[in-house]
Amino acid sequence: MKRILFAASECVPFIKTGGLADVCGALPKSFDPKYWDIRVVIPNYSCIPEHFRNQFEYVTHFYMSCGSYIRNKYVGVLQYKLDGITYYFIDNQEYFNCFVPYGDVRYDIEKFTFFDKAVLSMLPLIGFRPDIIHCHDWQTGLIPVYLRNEFQADSFFWGIRSIMTIHNLKFQGIWDVKTMQGLTGFSRSLFTPDKLEFNKDASMLKGGLVYADYITTVSDTYAQEIQTPYYGEGLNGLLSARHFDMQGIVNGIDYGTYNPQTDPKIYMNYDAESFRKKKFVNKERLQADLGLEVDRKKYMIGIISRLTDQKGLDLINAVMDRLVDDYTQIVVIGTGEPRYENMFRHYAWKYPNRVSANICYSDDLAHKLYAAADAFLMPSRFEPCGLTQLISFRYGTVPIVRETGGLKDTVQAYNEYDNSGDGFSFTNYNAEEMLHVINYSKHIFYDRKRQWNQMIERGMGNDFSWNASKFRYEGLYNYLLGEYK
Repeated sequence: MKRILFAASECVPFIKTGGLADVCGALPKSFDPKYWDIRVVIPNYSCIPEHFRNQFEYVTHFYMSCGSYIRNKYVGVLQYKLDGITYYFIDNQEYFNCFVPYGDVRYDIEKFTFFDKAVLSMLPLIGFRPDIIHCHDWQTGLIPVYLRNEFQADSFFWGIRSIMTIHNLKFQGIWDVKTMQGLTGFSRSLFTPDKLEFNKDASMLKGGLVYADYITTVSDTYAQEIQTPYYGEGLNGLLSARHFDMQGIVNGIDYGTYNPQTDPKIYMNYDAESFRKKKFVNKERLQADLGLEVDRKKYMIGIISRLTDQKGLDLINAVMDRLVDDYTQIVVIGTGEPRYENMFRHYAWKYPNRVSANICYSDDLAHKLYAAADAFLMPSRFEPCGLTQLISFRYGTVPIVRETGGLKDTVQAYNEYDNSGDGFSFTNYNAEEMLHVINYSKHIFYDRKRQWNQMIERGMGNDFSWNASKFRYEGLYNYLLGEYK
């Protein structure tokens, strides 16, 4: 039995702010429990829903110090079993009593430093010695550092391997060296340019990338991109130096949750055989619910996104007046930077029967839009993996994407000459190029309906379940264990 511990700051169904939580919730369940004992550890946030927290069982508690700023703090360990997976929750009221998992950066850095050391400290006490600790994003970046330094004095930890997965390189957990020393208790020798030091400050993620045995990220193209200055966020040199110990593995989606045949949240269920006759019902019902003109012939473009710079929304702004012509409707769901929230509110006011701006996050409404839209627009500046395009395929909705990161790896551009491909894409970060591709997609939608429907069939036939990615993770785990055993 091979033992893997996932360490993360969020995990479905307990707490979610982004795709990281989906990965940590779905991937562990996809492994065969006969061979793999996979467990997950996250903080015990007070904002985890009460019906889960009431069932958490006490395992143990102890007191722990990190550096001079974190002295003799209580660490409780709770556990809960769900779908065959054991989840551990690190309990400390002072750090994890919160309405949302992240807030003030300095405070987040302190609480995740505490969490990282607590994860390792609890292992001998709960009687679980993982072969590999799989760390996700900057919040767990100090686990490999502690493992290879302070904890090597204890033979229990000898030979435990670590993997660092980058979900988004933009977020790194950076603060000044003096504070980081006070929080972590690390010696000054770890804060050098070849270790944790980053532009005169210290980076938690960099620590993880230096000390982990292996690095993964969430698509092949993103793994290449982050070795270049444009996408590398200042870490491209380190990532290039470690490129033999790094690979991209595309995220999957939960095919049980996202299934138009059985999804209880959509107006009318359908599948690859029946979408021609049934999918439009979802469009008409959503148009009515959102106060748009009800007409199944309109070309409905969906956008579900965090409303941030990363997502290419300035491109949409540049051409919006030409985008929403008499034949086109745009439905947006998301929250984020006020300027983008207000931008979409403005267009919804200006074109009330063509644009619907839903400045919220509603899972219910999101499912309805996946089923209703004809196309999904993702013009991202960079996109480590992207889940929206994978869900779109599942619902027979055609993605229109910029060729970057996971979008490039998962969407095959339509080619009218040999009738291949399952979506539309454009190369440069350029509004005119995006508009040209959207107009081209409309032409196929209106003038070549048969080819459009064949494109939908190919998209619905794709397998982006966790099953496909799981084999690559299994191979990686076996490689790390075989190499050292």
